[in-house]
Amino acid sequence: MSTQIPSSQIDSTGDEFTPVPKWRPNLNWLQPFALLAPSGIWLLLLLVLPTLLILELSLVPGIRPGDLVIPSGFDNYIRLFDPLYLRVIRRSLSFAVGTTVICLILGFPVAYWIAQVVPQRWRNLLLISFVLPLWTSSLLRTYAWIAILRPTGLLNTVLNSVGLPTLDLLNRSPAVLIGMSYSLLPYMVLILYASLEKLDKRFLEAASDLGANPVQTFWKVTVPQTLTGIAAASFLVFITALGDFINPELLGGASSSTAARLVYNQFLGATQNWGFGSALSMVLILAVSIAIALLIKFGDITPKK
Repeated sequence: MSTQIPSSQIDSTGDEFTPVPKWRPNLNWLQPFALLAPSGIWLLLLLVLPTLLILELSLVPGIRPGDLVIPSGFDNYIRLFDPLYLRVIRRSLSFAVGTTVICLILGFPVAYWIAQVVPQRWRNLLLISFVLPLWTSSLLRTYAWIAILRPTGLLNTVLNSVGLPTLDLLNRSPAVLIGMSYSLLPYMVLILYASLEKLDKRFLEAASDLGANPVQTFWKVTVPQTLTGIAAASFLVFITALGDFINPELLGGASSSTAARLVYNQFLGATQNWGFGSALSMVLILAVSIAIALLIKFGDITPKK
């Protein structure tokens, strides 16, 4: 039985040939870009371009609204080395570090208790109840702390009722640390809980069988296994605390001025020095970027077995 050759495969001389397929461009490599385009455009317009604008303004000394933007040097950055501004930056870093340490000390036992001690059926309920304050406005929570810490507030009323001396905490650094730690503690607990929930209890049992006491078990077994969660939670709290504006402003008063307040004064205050405010903003952005880079690096730590 003969096979009929399609006419499209026979040339004018009657000889058989193989048709050459038409070339089509391979556009599969564009698919990831299409998926990333919405978020990429969003980040470009609301993050990258504003940051470049702030960088340009930071190179213009003494610029005010309406002035011509002509970058001319690093005078604004040199001004940051003034002892007054260095003291403000150190205060911001101390608040951020202090808040991170307090949240870690308070949050680790709570997260460990929920992840390892509480029965499974109660864990979600406890987590929801613990993060319940985040459902309210941060400004409202700060005003609540003002009502608690003021000289005639709830705390001093309770202390007087039991015969203890009153505490003058409001408009001081301890009040700022209390407010910031209260606001950021749920974030610390949630991240630590996610890490502690995956803790392998077999290592704890093996350490106990080998004669390790609870302290040795904690430092040699628990901490290495949860080091990723500790690093992630600590960096998150530090980054958020570094840029906090509400708690230092309302609970600390004028004596607890931070870098965020200083930036606010340069842009919206009486001084109106956008160049110096932009330089200070770039320093904060650099500090946060370094913290994020450290989080990315040390967040992938896997404990050695």
